[in-house]
Amino acid sequence: MTSGYTFYTSGAPQQPGEATWKYHIRKLFTIKTLDTVESDQNTSELNRTLGAWDIIMIGIGGIIGTGIFVLTGQAAANNAGPAVLISFIISGLASAFAALSYSEIASMIPVAGSAYTYTYATLGELLAWIIGWDLILEYFFGSASIAVGFSGYFVHFFENAFNVHFSPSWTAAPLLYNETTSAFEKVPGSYFNVPAFAIIIFLTIILIVGIRESANFNTGIVGIKVLILILFVIAGSTRITNANYKPYVPPNEGKFSEFGFTGVLSGATVVFFAYIGFDSVSTTAQEVKNPQRNLPIGIIGSLVICTVLYMAVSTVLTGIVPFRELDGPAPISTAAEKINMRWLGIVVDLGAMLGLISGNLVTLLGQTRIFYSMAHDGLIIKSSSKIHPRFKTPYIITAFTGIFCAIASALLPIDILTQLTSVGTLFAFLLVNVGVVILRIYAPDAPRKFKIPGGPYLVPIIGSLFDIVLLASAHKAAIVRLFIWMAIGLVIYFVYGRRNSTANNKNEPKVEKREAINTPNSDGVIEMINVVDK
Repeated sequence: MTSGYTFYTSGAPQQPGEATWKYHIRKLFTIKTLDTVESDQNTSELNRTLGAWDIIMIGIGGIIGTGIFVLTGQAAANNAGPAVLISFIISGLASAFAALSYSEIASMIPVAGSAYTYTYATLGELLAWIIGWDLILEYFFGSASIAVGFSGYFVHFFENAFNVHFSPSWTAAPLLYNETTSAFEKVPGSYFNVPAFAIIIFLTIILIVGIRESANFNTGIVGIKVLILILFVIAGSTRITNANYKPYVPPNEGKFSEFGFTGVLSGATVVFFAYIGFDSVSTTAQEVKNPQRNLPIGIIGSLVICTVLYMAVSTVLTGIVPFRELDGPAPISTAAEKINMRWLGIVVDLGAMLGLISGNLVTLLGQTRIFYSMAHDGLIIKSSSKIHPRFKTPYIITAFTGIFCAIASALLPIDILTQLTSVGTLFAFLLVNVGVVILRIYAPDAPRKFKIPGGPYLVPIIGSLFDIVLLASAHKAAIVRLFIWMAIGLVIYFVYGRRNSTANNKNEPKVEKREAINTPNSDGVIEMINVVDK
């Protein structure tokens, strides 16, 4: 007598003798097989125009943005002091483990959708929806926060270079969040953040025009901002004062202090936002030439380059200015001015604006591709995934997300936006690490152009632990907002997504029983309902 699993084909109606609750549960855990994912890839209408260099530049463009230009100073001033370097290392390690997991799965499942698609192929439809909804949170608020960071440097640049002062009425968020009262408050005299709103609308138009044009635009900007950061490191290193590094880890000064080892961890959660972006590389998979090779190169290559740059910038920044003076909208530029290098401050302002533009472009790109994949699978309105006949881009989704991101950036403060983005990304990284382990168990022989070094389980398990620790260190309010967002998403899924899912609503004439976990049906989807003995 042998043991095996019994599977019903996707979309099979409730069977005689099958309990209603069991029928509905198996529909929630429909798994898209690798064959189905490959079929989606081959039938894609999106243009394959991106090479390895484009992917690395997209990764760097997505990573270098608000995190390094804005949050480095805030994390140093409020959490970790000069030890913000350690915060960057901790966040970099968490991101590195996730990047390795992303690279392995991306080489197996090279389609648009990033962690959403990976989860669909490993953990089933319900968890795929959860991670997809989570990624929408990540990219939506990530894009808005980058736009707010751009606005801050935009104002600072015109003040520093041309002595032109813009009114905060139209360059700052009209709302702030009071941690003490746990409530949003109106900022007197502020109404609408026009620069933040305008830059998202501009980039949305570029994304609609085409992926090739977007990649070329991004590559040019990335080159400039990397050179400017290198210039800051070289020029600033000549003005480092060793006294600014003492104490390296500021002591925890009481109940409301964020310093000490706890502050370093909190700082890691804050600057973790600086690493968000490499995952957006995987959302472009269906527009990449030879994705099994180029996606891992882009993901790992961009993360390594940015990590080295971040460590250098944070070391110089806290060495030239006392860390408590870095809490502002443009800390790198402010630091350059404080050491009497006004020219460097102006150059940094310009580089920051360009850097934030490219980061926002990549984030908006990732947002639209997640929506595209979910719409393609029927979990959100399918007509929204329509491809423009001339530009070959998902123009309806791109316009929709761009408008809503622009509105959020014009109204909300940057701290709320970055906190939501960070917790959303950590949750996504956690599920990707778990997905690698599941695929190693249930699809051990599937082709992998890239394999995580160190064995099948060590890296994803350690990566998962890093993600859990950082999530535990996040602000409680951000966690609460994450759960509220997820609750809204679950309502949408059960009201619309589950009823319109392509994988779960195919018309199958009969039930087939299968022995192998990876044997697909005609639709490429399998579902387990119970375990039987034969």
